[in-house]
Amino acid sequence: MADAGPRSGADGPDAGPLALCARAPHVPAERLVAEMVPPPRFDAVRFDTYNLDPDQPSQAEAVTVLSGFAAGLGGAHASGGGKRRWFGRGHKVAPATGPRGVYLDGGYGVGKTHLLASLWHATPAEPALKAFGTFVELTNLVGALGFQQTVQTLGGHRLLCIDEFELDDPGDTVLVSSLLSRLVEQGVALAATSNTLPGKLGEGRFAAADFLREIQGLSARFRPLRIDGQDYRHRGLPEAPAPFSDEQVAKAAYATPGASLDDFPGLLEHLAKVHPSRYGALTEGVAAVCLTDVGPVPDQSTALRLVVLADRLYDREIPVLASGVPFDRLFSDEMLNGGYRKKYFRAISRLTALARDAKGLVAQ
Repeated sequence: MADAGPRSGADGPDAGPLALCARAPHVPAERLVAEMVPPPRFDAVRFDTYNLDPDQPSQAEAVTVLSGFAAGLGGAHASGGGKRRWFGRGHKVAPATGPRGVYLDGGYGVGKTHLLASLWHATPAEPALKAFGTFVELTNLVGALGFQQTVQTLGGHRLLCIDEFELDDPGDTVLVSSLLSRLVEQGVALAATSNTLPGKLGEGRFAAADFLREIQGLSARFRPLRIDGQDYRHRGLPEAPAPFSDEQVAKAAYATPGASLDDFPGLLEHLAKVHPSRYGALTEGVAAVCLTDVGPVPDQSTALRLVVLADRLYDREIPVLASGVPFDRLFSDEMLNGGYRKKYFRAISRLTALARDAKGLVAQ
């Protein structure tokens, strides 16, 4: 367990809501490895639960290809013949010829993470031989263990799934590309989704050519799968609920066991003091996040931290109840037209979905 820091309010059955701003989580290295599994939102997803859009044949094709890819990843050390130690040197497997990776290419909300998690679940290997994490979590693992130890820790895996592969930091891109090259040499299969490069505008989707160019020598290992479609989170759903009043949010926080209550500007300041890799631990045990005085974020660094928090809240299915401005007004027009536009639209999409989930917290 991570030490998430103190609660606000007194302990006991009458304790008030906790405060995220009062938490300073520490995540030990062994937990970073143990938590490389699909997050709670995607724990039960499978290929047959994917919300296929009948007007987008690329989605059905992706399910077919990924199902076959998973079935082909069985092998001697995928059959459960002994549990690996966290930091032991894994059994090396002769590299296979041809593509050993898939890249899911599509806009936000088309279900790439659902498909990536379904691939993890469908791969015939025990959980200890499969890893699933975001790019940020993977780079943090390298920072905690060191490059060589990370290679040893993941080198015996059958599959490594990387969600939200970041291509906007050249140094981290080179680091992870080098790591993946070493893992491929040991027979590890790869699967990835990715984010938009700075300055790449267009249609709000990431181009596979950008991903393959940035990972350089690994490009031949990946088969790109384009997944077209609209954001499923808003497909046929009503508009996001309007923000509530400060009083409604506070009342709901006190009435909801396990809820947190924070002033939005204060939370943004606190996020600058916590490494983004710890944002999941920051929300551990939280039943709902209640925020007052939500307003436009002041700068891009703050906005990018908020994107990571939104992702972790969405992964963990934590409702978000807020007062202030609607979530579609968090980011300025300049941000929404800039190089990180895909991240900001994803955050708006996910926070909007979580706001819908939170409507029931307010007494009608």
